[in-house]
Amino acid sequence: MRLPASSLPDLIRQSILLRKKMDAWGISAFTRVFDALLPAHDGVKILARREFISLLAAAALPRAGAAQDNIARLGVIAPPLDFPGSRLAYPVLIEELRKLGFAEGRTLVVDVRRVDEGVAKVFAGANELVAAHANVLLAFGPELALQAADAARPPVPIVILANNYDPIARGYVKSLAQPGGRVTGIVSRQPELAAKQLALLIEAFPDRTRVAALWDSQSADQFAAAERAAQSIGVRLRSIKFENPPYDFAGAFRALEEDGAQSLLVLSSPLFVRYREQIAALAIQYRLPAIYIHRSYVEVGGLMSFGVDFVPMMRRAASLIAKILRGAQPADLPLEQVDSFEFVVNLKTARAMGMTLPTSILLRADEVIE
Repeated sequence: MRLPASSLPDLIRQSILLRKKMDAWGISAFTRVFDALLPAHDGVKILARREFISLLAAAALPRAGAAQDNIARLGVIAPPLDFPGSRLAYPVLIEELRKLGFAEGRTLVVDVRRVDEGVAKVFAGANELVAAHANVLLAFGPELALQAADAARPPVPIVILANNYDPIARGYVKSLAQPGGRVTGIVSRQPELAAKQLALLIEAFPDRTRVAALWDSQSADQFAAAERAAQSIGVRLRSIKFENPPYDFAGAFRALEEDGAQSLLVLSSPLFVRYREQIAALAIQYRLPAIYIHRSYVEVGGLMSFGVDFVPMMRRAASLIAKILRGAQPADLPLEQVDSFEFVVNLKTARAMGMTLPTSILLRADEVIE
């Protein structure tokens, strides 16, 4: 399209004024639009007025992924926010980020995707977060959260709360001190915790040496650690691996009774937590003293739990996220290991099962539920 010659001087004059204004505002995209307009004389084809206005409108829009009015964007891949660990940890994350200068709704946008809806949805959710221009992804929980975050494109920095796996052994980072890539975060050492849980169970019930372990693919590292620990202390560990959700917990407990299991180790999986009341009730029904990863099991009738205290863990994660939002590189931020744990015991459950816990266990407990 050609513009009438009579309109060229006025259009160019307006463009020159617009360029000066936009340069003063620091918007170089308008300069490029203006330069595209210059070959306007001597019958040279120029941009049509409508095309020119469209380009100006496009240039006026914020660039995709750029910081807008100092708004930071955090994408979270985690267990559902109504899960016990998430319900406790998420408010801590948001409050700590606020203290560090990133207030949700003002200078921070947080977008959450669940990690318990199947592999395809988790990977799709991670890509949705990146498409929404997340500056950082927080992968909270099982390895699946990190797998999805790592596969999302374009790649962005990742902060992990590695609950059920060892990110060094799995090759996501080089070492704690030097991650060496775009992943840093907090390691909860749950495989080590599985061995500790088994030791506490045997200390509480030394005569019950036929121990069963409930686990699935998301707690495979924990089961491997528990199995090694069982072999080292001469304990028989009966494996009950769940394959296809929804899991048949009632059927699993019937199998344990037939097998003569005497106590129970329930390993950590986001696919177990929603059924914690059923699992705790079945353990009481079959008179299987059990130990769990999180206090929420004990609060609904489980006997004992030993696991991570999520509050300090989430505070440290918030600190790493804030540093990255301010320009730090994950490769330069060492991974941290959790050093805050809690041991909770439910005496009411022990009495319901007709069992007595040794004094040594009660003295070591951080909390005893009467």
